[in-house]
Amino acid sequence: MRNLAVVIFTVASLLAAGCEGKGVGGYEEAANCKQIECAPYEVVLSHDEFEIRRYENASWVATPPINSTSYADAVNKGFGILFSYIQGNNKQGAKVEMTGPVLVDVFPSTGPFCNSSFVVHFYVPKKYQPDPPLSDQVHPVRMPGSHTYAAVKRFGGFSGDSNFPAQAAALDKSLKAAEGNDTNVLRNHKRVTAWYSVAGYNSPFEIFSRVNEVIFWYD
Repeated sequence: MRNLAVVIFTVASLLAAGCEGKGVGGYEEAANCKQIECAPYEVVLSHDEFEIRRYENASWVATPPINSTSYADAVNKGFGILFSYIQGNNKQGAKVEMTGPVLVDVFPSTGPFCNSSFVVHFYVPKKYQPDPPLSDQVHPVRMPGSHTYAAVKRFGGFSGDSNFPAQAAALDKSLKAAEGNDTNVLRNHKRVTAWYSVAGYNSPFEIFSRVNEVIFWYD
């Protein structure tokens, strides 16, 4: 774990802005979030290459860990489990409306020829937030839990094995470069280094204007 000096802020102006779902001069709200319910967040800082957010603690459902050498294969399997759940394969027989994003926690392998581990999450709509439908295939979780802040980098196209590690590396590089600015420091936070997340806002059938995000979490 290492410390991050989260940079460039004026507490009164940034937090009072309370921009849910879009940045202060930063990322626009994902287009699909105009049609479906998306997990709400507050932007604390917009930077040219990333933004710092604070997510509301909310109910999600999660798959069991999926061990695989392929992100794409793991996500396809996890999304299949979640799609079955929202189509009514749960103990209440409830059909649950699609939400965004689908969030994938990535636990990278620590050696050659090792499987990484992936957990795929679905944000529970407000209707079911107090009491998500139960299932033997998925389990409810409260997220982001103790992780107060998230550093987020957005990218387009299809998220897969060929691009998300590079996007994570680029976010790491940008954050390290920003640490040198000690004149506008918010505070120090410990970064979660054992895993990070990838968020996708589009179905596999949408070709254009795709929105993905790589996310580092901080306690």
